[in-house]
Amino acid sequence: MPKIRDLPFLAILPVDKLLLHERHDQQRSPTLLNNLRASGVLRNPPIVAPLHDRTGRYMVLDGAHRSLAVQELGLVHILAQVVEPDDPGLALNPWNHVLWGLDPDELLENVQSIPFLKLLPCTHEQACREMVNKHALGMLRLPYGETFVAHPPTNDLFTRVNFLNAIVDRYKDQARMDRTNLEDVQELNKLYPHFTGLVIFPRFRIEEVQYLAGANCLLPTGSTRFTISPRALHVNYPLAELDADKSLEEKDAILQKWLQERLNNKGVRYYAEATFLFDE
Repeated sequence: MPKIRDLPFLAILPVDKLLLHERHDQQRSPTLLNNLRASGVLRNPPIVAPLHDRTGRYMVLDGAHRSLAVQELGLVHILAQVVEPDDPGLALNPWNHVLWGLDPDELLENVQSIPFLKLLPCTHEQACREMVNKHALGMLRLPYGETFVAHPPTNDLFTRVNFLNAIVDRYKDQARMDRTNLEDVQELNKLYPHFTGLVIFPRFRIEEVQYLAGANCLLPTGSTRFTISPRALHVNYPLAELDADKSLEEKDAILQKWLQERLNNKGVRYYAEATFLFDE
């Protein structure tokens, strides 16, 4: 029989100990809030990692909007999947922003207008090298293949993040935006008929992102992609248990009993292969 220790580590945590690492899109929160109220369950627990700075805080790796929605409901506790920052199953990669519905020249002018930011034309290969060496902040690619590389005035971590947010602020309310891992402009031109441009973000280390979160310095929305294996999904934990007038320790003990009962009743299934879900 499987034991709880074989599962992803699930725990009840104080909501006020959770930190975001990205700016969040407030437009998504009302929908999640309504879904939570209607279902009465937390379907997929957020994934968090402890900061290990003796503050008892956790950084939300995935599930920021769920965390905010739970807080908006007035709950003081939340169910979360906890992973260590050095967990071998945890990985961090950047997302890119694909933009459409804005004139490419206007996008270029908007980014060029950021004070003290240098936006220089170059080849795609040169821009990639500069980003790998951390000499460049990011890359902007336009529909006909023009590539520009961005250089902040100084290269310290906080300055880099502030300028990344300044770049995103120049288009987030003017263009439509999606996340992508594509970098091929020709392919994006086919996928997006009114393709405006592609913003390519740098890679950050997990410890850098945690340091930034602990200092309340947030990365742009939709710029990081955390993946974890194994991942706990479709847990459907009752919100009533999170809202109960019990201590954190009591709630966590109830959770562990609930998980063991699910295991005993064969209510937990493990998929080793990559899986596509069609009911999200």
